[in-house]
Amino acid sequence: MNMREQPKRVHVSRGEKYASFAFSILLVASDYLAIILAAGLAYLLRREWLPIANPHFYIPPIYFCVIVPSIFLCFLQAHNTHIRNMPFWKMAENVFWATLYSILTITMLMYFGKVSDVISRLYVGMVWVFGFLFILLFRYGIKKYLNAKALLQQPVILIGAGHTAELVLRSFHHDSGFGYKILGFIDDHPVSQRIAAEFQILGGFQDAEKIIRDMGVQTVIITAPGLNPTALVALINRIQPQVQTVAFVPDIVGAPMGNLEVESLIDEKIMMLRAKNNLARWHNRALKRAFDIVVSVCGLVVVVPLGLLLAAAIYLDSPGPVIFAHRRIGQGGREFPCYKFRSMVPHAEQVLESYLAAHASAREEWQQNFKLRNDPRITRIGAFLRKTSLDELPQLFNVLKGEMSLVGPRPIIQAEVEKYGSYIHDFYLVPPGITGMWQVNGRSDTTYEERVEMDSWYVRNWSVWIDMVYLLKTIKVVWERKGAY
Repeated sequence: MNMREQPKRVHVSRGEKYASFAFSILLVASDYLAIILAAGLAYLLRREWLPIANPHFYIPPIYFCVIVPSIFLCFLQAHNTHIRNMPFWKMAENVFWATLYSILTITMLMYFGKVSDVISRLYVGMVWVFGFLFILLFRYGIKKYLNAKALLQQPVILIGAGHTAELVLRSFHHDSGFGYKILGFIDDHPVSQRIAAEFQILGGFQDAEKIIRDMGVQTVIITAPGLNPTALVALINRIQPQVQTVAFVPDIVGAPMGNLEVESLIDEKIMMLRAKNNLARWHNRALKRAFDIVVSVCGLVVVVPLGLLLAAAIYLDSPGPVIFAHRRIGQGGREFPCYKFRSMVPHAEQVLESYLAAHASAREEWQQNFKLRNDPRITRIGAFLRKTSLDELPQLFNVLKGEMSLVGPRPIIQAEVEKYGSYIHDFYLVPPGITGMWQVNGRSDTTYEERVEMDSWYVRNWSVWIDMVYLLKTIKVVWERKGAY
């Protein structure tokens, strides 16, 4: 039997129809528990455990169990944080703002209720920090468990089985914020062999309405940006009456999207997309600089003792300078000394020239990527430093000097400028970063062209929240030692 002609379709069960609602209830219960634990931990710290503990500090149970959780839950609901399918970093951003507004509201109520002198401000601050962290941890654990067990997933059909569909599936797989159950694909001529082998091809575009109606699915994602605008609009209009939600990937892949806004021009029946250039605004650049300084100063508390130990190890392994300053290109095309712990032997340039002259394959690899997988210049401790990215710790001083940022494009040498082509103008807009988009997406396993595109995407989509996300992702990548050499 030809599966394409008569596929054995999986129908949406009654339980799956209410999966999103059940998931929302589960999140509300999880958030309630997280808030109570946050308030309780803050209470114990303020009353019993901190050096400035106050044993007379007291809060009635009604605040723990009713008032504070109710305020938090209302703002969490208002910021759409209980949606089943949302990128985890976006959900985290919404939770951050919801908890911030919650604590501001609590502070305001304390002021108007004339109890601000009784309630500890330190306690309120700790409730916010613990509440934000606990809510995220609980949610992450729940989402990972449900996805691993394929529970409370939202049934979905994708229309279009090409490269775009593969990218969407990859995002669903790697981001714990999503929990879709893929029932199959609709496409006249599936381009992706992997999709055709792994999922059912339920029919062609003309069969879409009947397939969706028969299977009872309420969510459809159109992953066919190659459709001409007229055909895409017609397809959406045909499908929308059958389902609750239709999502589609427009044919603008790679365009700035970090701060994309949709404007509806109702009378003309068209929509206008507005993309903001955040880094063109002075207050955003000032905010990025302030963020760099605060985090770098806090990081020095850990970096300085660790750096002294690493410096001793470097010198004992290969006597010579401990810090190496390499000339790199920074903001506006200006050169600056980029500090690193030395990971190479002395006279590394001569060693490299001799090695490239004797090995044609290595010379070709160097010309393509300006990196070598088996670099003869690397010392024993240097290999460890590079694998763990600890060689870049001295760059915190570059950040404090304003030559670099915590997150930004990869710092490059003069010879790489021509490889950036027209993208070099994006690179010159901001200081290069200790970490960035390419470092958390494969690092040395990515091609040079992919690195350039990632640098450009970051600049065009920058936000402080993206910087926070990439810093957290960097910790994970470094811990896994993925793609570094």
